[in-house]
Amino acid sequence: MSAPLPSVPGPVVLLVLDGVGWGRRDEGDAVFLAETPILDRLLSDHTWGLLQAHGTAVGMPGDDDMGNSEVGHNAMGAGRVFDQGAKLVAHAIERGDLFRGAAWRGIVAAVAGGRGGTLHLLGLLSDGNVHSHVDHLHAMIEQAARDGVTRLRVHALTDGRDVGARSALQYIEPLQARLDAHRRADRDYAFATGGGRMHITMDRYEADWRMVQRGWRCHVHAEGLRFPTAADAVRSLYAAHPDKDDQYLPAFVVGDYAGMDDGDAVVFFNFRGDRAIEISRAFSEPGFAVFDRAGTDGRPAPTLRFAGMMEYDGDLHVPPVYLVAPPAIDDTVAQNLARAGKRCLAISETQKYGHVTYFYNGNRSDPPAGEDRVEVPSLDVTFDRAPAMSAPQVTERACLAIRTDDYDFVRINLANGDMVGHTGDLDATIQAIEVLDRCIADLALAVRDAGGALLLTADHGNADEMFRPDKKRGGYQRDENDEPVPSSSHSLNPVPVVLVDFSQRFRLRAPYPGAAIGGLAQLGATVLDLCGVATPDSYLPSLVEPA
Repeated sequence: MSAPLPSVPGPVVLLVLDGVGWGRRDEGDAVFLAETPILDRLLSDHTWGLLQAHGTAVGMPGDDDMGNSEVGHNAMGAGRVFDQGAKLVAHAIERGDLFRGAAWRGIVAAVAGGRGGTLHLLGLLSDGNVHSHVDHLHAMIEQAARDGVTRLRVHALTDGRDVGARSALQYIEPLQARLDAHRRADRDYAFATGGGRMHITMDRYEADWRMVQRGWRCHVHAEGLRFPTAADAVRSLYAAHPDKDDQYLPAFVVGDYAGMDDGDAVVFFNFRGDRAIEISRAFSEPGFAVFDRAGTDGRPAPTLRFAGMMEYDGDLHVPPVYLVAPPAIDDTVAQNLARAGKRCLAISETQKYGHVTYFYNGNRSDPPAGEDRVEVPSLDVTFDRAPAMSAPQVTERACLAIRTDDYDFVRINLANGDMVGHTGDLDATIQAIEVLDRCIADLALAVRDAGGALLLTADHGNADEMFRPDKKRGGYQRDENDEPVPSSSHSLNPVPVVLVDFSQRFRLRAPYPGAAIGGLAQLGATVLDLCGVATPDSYLPSLVEPA
C-alpha cells in the first residue's frame, strides 16, 4: 500500500458524463457542436487530459472493440484492468473450456442423444461485442452439432445500436446459411423468433418489465407476427415501419415454430449483465411472479433447463447456471473507502443506476459500509423526445448532498450523452450535451461551496461520433443522397478528464491540455489519493499529484 496523501478538505465528486467522448471536433461531433460555455471554461482554466476508454485499456479483446458503460465503470471502480466478458468468452471458446464445462455438458445432455428436446440459443445477433458477439453463437451451433444435438432453434434479437441502424440482414443471412448447412434427415436447425432489443427481452434495471414479457411470450410461446424466414421478417418490418431501426423491430415468429416444450434447454448467449438479468430471472427464478409466464391462450410455462453465458449478478447469483465465470474483481475503490471509514454516495437515474453502483463496485449489488445510494426514476419516453432525461433532477439531488457535508466521496452518472446518442438524432444529442453543461455548472458551484474537488470524466464515447466513420476513405459514410449515415453506437474515441480542486491541493498529471495521460482504470488510485486513502500496490498509477 502506498502512503496516503492529505485529502481534499471537502467532498471528492466523480462526475461521469456517460457517452461524452473527445471526437473529431467536426460536423458529426455533438459534443463539439453544442454550446458548452461551462465545460469550455473548465478546459480553459484547468489542465486536462484524455483517457483511453475502449479496447485493451478496459479489458476488451482488442483495440478495435468499443468500450461501454459496464466495462468503463468496472475499470474506474477496480483501479486496474480485468479481462471483461467479451474477452473471457472468446478465450473460453478458443481453449474449449466453455464446451468442457459442467454447464454446457448439462445443457447438451438434456437434449442430445435422441432425447427429443430442443436446444434454444437466445441473444443479441451482432458483432458489436458490447452485449454479445455473433462468432460466439456460431461456435455454439457447431459444437452442438458435434455433441449430437439434433434439434436447435435460434432466437435472434436485432441490434441497430452497437452496430449499424439497419444491419440485421448482414448477420441473419450468413447465420441462415449456416443453419441450412446443418439441416439433414436427422438434424433440424432453424430460426425461431426475433425482434428488436429495445422492444423485447433486453430491459435493464427493471425499467420496463413489459419488454421482458413481450420477449417471453415471443420466444417461449411463439406469439408475434409470423413470417416464412427471419430475413423475410426483417425486410417486411422495414417496409411496414420505415421510421424504426433494428433495435425497435416488433416481435416476430419464423416458419412453423410453435414454442418451447417441457424438457427443452435454453442458453442466453449475451455476456454483458445489465440487459440479461431480467430475462434470466424469468427463465430460472423459482416462484417468479413479476409477470404471468403463461401464454395469452393460457398455455402454462414449460419446464426448461436454462444457462446464461455468464453469471450476470454475482450477489444474487443470476442465473444459477452459467457457461463462463465473470471477472473476479476484489479490493475495489469502494471497499478501500469503506475500510477507511469514508462516507460515500452513488447517484444516477434508473438507466445508469446499476453502472454507478453494481458495476463500479466490482459486480456487487450490496452497498459496502458507509455507502448510500439514490436512484432517480428515468422517463418512460424515447430520449430523443426528452434529451434532458432526468439529469436536472439527479443534479439537484446531488447538489443537496454535496452541500450537506455528509459525504467524503460522491459519484454521479449523467446518462444523456449515451442514451440520447443511442437514438442517432444529432439535434437531440446536441440539446442533451447543452443540458449537461448546465448540470456541470450547478455541480461545480456545489463542490466549490463545500470546499471539495470535482473530477469530471466519461466512461466511453458516443455523442462525440453521431455519424458512422468511413474507415477506408476517412470522413463519414454517405447514403445514396450523399448524406452522412447516422450512428447510434459507441465510439472508439478517448474521453476527457479534468480536475477542478477548489482546495488547490492537487493537480492533474498532464503535461499540456488534452494530453493522452492513461486509461480509465487509473481513476481508481486518483479517487483514493483525493480522499486521502492509501492505494493498493496492485492499482495503476494515480492521475494526480500534490500541487
